[in-house]
Amino acid sequence: MPEVKYKVEGMHCASCAQTVKSALQGVEGVHSVVVDLGTKTARLSLKKEVPFSVLAQVVKKAGYDLVAEKKKEELSLRKERKRLLFSWVVTLPLMVKMLLAMVFHIDVFPHSLGMVIDLVGSGVVIFVFGFPVIRRTFLSFRNFVFTMDALIGIGAMASFATGVLRFFRFEIEDFSVIGAMIMAIHHIGNYIKEAATKKAGEAIRRLVELGAKEAHLVVANGIQDIPITELKKGDIVLVKPGEKIPSDGVIVEGSAILDESMVTGEFLPVEKGVGEQVIGATINLHSVIKVKIEKVGEETFLSQVIRMVENATASKVPFQQAVDRVTALFVPVILVFSLVTFVAWLLFPEVMRTLLFLPGMRETGGMVSQALFAALATLVIACPCALGLATPTALMVGMGRAASLGVLIRNGEAIQRMREIDTIVFDKTGTLTIGKPVVREVVAKDPSLLFELAWAMESLSTHPLSKAIMVFLSEKGYFSSSDEGGVKGVQNIPGQGMKGWYQGCSVVVGSLRFLREEKILLSPEDEARMESFSHQGMTIVAIGYDGKFVGGFALADSLKNEAREVVRVLHDKGIRTVMLTGDHRITAKSIAEELGIDEFYAELLPADKISLLQKIQAGGHKVAMVGDGINDAPALKQADVGIAIGTGTDVAIEAADMALVSGSLLGVYRAFIISKMTFQKIQQNLFWAFFYNVLAIPLAMTGNLHPVVAEVSMALSSVSVVMNSLLLRRKTKGLSKGLAEDEVNSYM
Repeated sequence: MPEVKYKVEGMHCASCAQTVKSALQGVEGVHSVVVDLGTKTARLSLKKEVPFSVLAQVVKKAGYDLVAEKKKEELSLRKERKRLLFSWVVTLPLMVKMLLAMVFHIDVFPHSLGMVIDLVGSGVVIFVFGFPVIRRTFLSFRNFVFTMDALIGIGAMASFATGVLRFFRFEIEDFSVIGAMIMAIHHIGNYIKEAATKKAGEAIRRLVELGAKEAHLVVANGIQDIPITELKKGDIVLVKPGEKIPSDGVIVEGSAILDESMVTGEFLPVEKGVGEQVIGATINLHSVIKVKIEKVGEETFLSQVIRMVENATASKVPFQQAVDRVTALFVPVILVFSLVTFVAWLLFPEVMRTLLFLPGMRETGGMVSQALFAALATLVIACPCALGLATPTALMVGMGRAASLGVLIRNGEAIQRMREIDTIVFDKTGTLTIGKPVVREVVAKDPSLLFELAWAMESLSTHPLSKAIMVFLSEKGYFSSSDEGGVKGVQNIPGQGMKGWYQGCSVVVGSLRFLREEKILLSPEDEARMESFSHQGMTIVAIGYDGKFVGGFALADSLKNEAREVVRVLHDKGIRTVMLTGDHRITAKSIAEELGIDEFYAELLPADKISLLQKIQAGGHKVAMVGDGINDAPALKQADVGIAIGTGTDVAIEAADMALVSGSLLGVYRAFIISKMTFQKIQQNLFWAFFYNVLAIPLAMTGNLHPVVAEVSMALSSVSVVMNSLLLRRKTKGLSKGLAEDEVNSYM
């Protein structure tokens, strides 16, 4: 189904988001709606094309504004800034005038004129600058879907009404200026929240801004600079040192050193040459290269990352759904509480006054004034905005930070499940190991002869073991200088090796069994040594020359550099580690012992891995599975949390809950820490939001909280939730450095 995304202006709480969602879901042609309070966006899956004007009209009727996402994100923040500025330009003089009269008994204006000034000024602040709040208040009653704005709107209008009644000689305290103060302080809270949530989404915006803006297109008569949006598949582009790769593609000319840290989280640059994939937005640090563009627009890796992060931040941790249900009932309940407070103070003033204990709260005008005072405080103190911001802001910061470190978390549910994990299961090949053989040991009677024969024979083969030996020889700085006679009559014997003639003598390369079949015998010492390597799970490539054993190479899949440290850190945290592999038991045992893995299972088929995971889970364990996301897809799906290790454009593996952009196991450590800390922030935010309301509402109902103080407290509670979420960025700053002991201890 086609998807569209729009910005939504005017949302401040979970109830606002739910109101927008309900409005959009009622439109014909809309299949599903996801409204994200953190990013202020609405994503719609459509059964058929729906005009933007229709959607915008529906949202407007609900009290909000739908804008095309192409408009600047600063729009909402600028509007809040203007409302804030103009509100206080009017409210501040009214406050000064009120305080001079109350504290110093100085009337700046005659009484009647002063009342008119208070009413006009307060009316401008409440009904002009605060019009969006007032509009949504009336719409809340019309649609019977209440938001936090309804509480502020009712409180401000009720305060203004006291001024009107006082003007017409009713015996009631004038709270009209307090109504203006409530609205002005509300604008302060909204502005700070807009600015803070904008900062919380900085990681996502930084991802968007990573992409190159222009590309050097190679054309028939030279180079043409074009905007990145005009690139097409198959285009050849030139990338100079210091420039960004314009889009995903493959190098067709030259080689370069690339900084891929912005998409993989790995700070070490990588070298790539002809035929190798490159990712858009990564930086070419050295040499000019030409790249053939293979993906553009929404298909690119960077676009996939942005989409995954946005989808994840809009998701919810499981218990957040219960919080949303509480929040949906919260506003109607508070309206009832406020009404009960008003009636109680009106009918039983003497009883209620016995509950007053704070200095200065003993008297506030007459009986009706005191009742209004307590009811207003109850209305404005209980806004559930902090509850609505608790989860989305923490998810936005945590998942954005994770994405910048190469960890893509697909949904909020994975965050909650990850903290319960007590067992991490690793696939071996491509996860704990690099997935290709390397030379681990060399046996040679005459190393120079062994290397010369190996170079001559293996250079003619494309077998992975031959390539590994050639890489080893190159790294040792060996290059054959002999070309006398060369290699002749080479024969490849599948599954055994190869043989031929070199400088007039026979050469045999292959397994020990192949050498024996070719009548090349090893001394007992040589055979024992080679067999010992074989028992350690290594693959043997032996070489015989002129009927005699010359030496051989022991090869094995190499462990990733950080594997041992990651396993150690997980053990320190009390996490049990398990390794699954389809490899031989001897090989698996050797690797498990080298890494310190608690348990291992070898010679498994994909279905066997699922059965083992189910067995571990049946034992009461919570399991995370780490695999390459291709052969291990069923197991990743079975695990409580599936973590797919990919490289480059292979990260979008649907079976996993999390995906690691690079192949580094550091990503497992980072995913574990970020998930744990994000969930902790969500818990802290929700606790303080609930604690604040539980503590403040009784104070307000008993008349011990001034409405202005209540509004300031409400605004500060919301801001504190956002600021607490932002601390995640500072707390996880060291995660980009690796596994230094002090860093590990600080997180563990």
